[in-house]
Amino acid sequence: MIDGYPLIPEELPAQFKAAMRRLAASVSIVVAKGDDGPVGIAATSITSLTADPPALLVCVNRTTSLHALLVPTAPLSINLLGRDQKMISAAFGGGAPREERFRIGEWVDGGNGLPSLAGAQANMECVIDAMLAYGTHSIVIARVLRARVSDGVDPLIYQDGGYL
Repeated sequence: MIDGYPLIPEELPAQFKAAMRRLAASVSIVVAKGDDGPVGIAATSITSLTADPPALLVCVNRTTSLHALLVPTAPLSINLLGRDQKMISAAFGGGAPREERFRIGEWVDGGNGLPSLAGAQANMECVIDAMLAYGTHSIVIARVLRARVSDGVDPLIYQDGGYL
């Protein structure tokens, strides 16, 4: 036992990754303010936290370019992708250099000084309320200040290394 927890079996990390590949998740683009303009990443680990106040949980790997920009009170733009926005997901998932990512898709100015993706399933303008470090990631609590929702519901879903 370590710190009151049983030792992790050697095969558990690989089994856990295999199990998580079976978990289907919607894809979002998370945007923060960088010194040289907006920085964005594709993310599947976003979930609602509470409706009062409206808030989300966003889990971000500490090795991403976005992570250093995440501090309490910093603005965030969270854009829930539609099924027809696979190219945007691929670009922000590392398929395009950082400086080219915002040239893919139609981006408009959001009220919090960050771009929002036109045609997304939903756009949310947020501010970071709190953060908690855990393992390789940080858990970000983002308070939603404004939300825009599209008419149709047709989310981009990612599972087992591909889109459904």
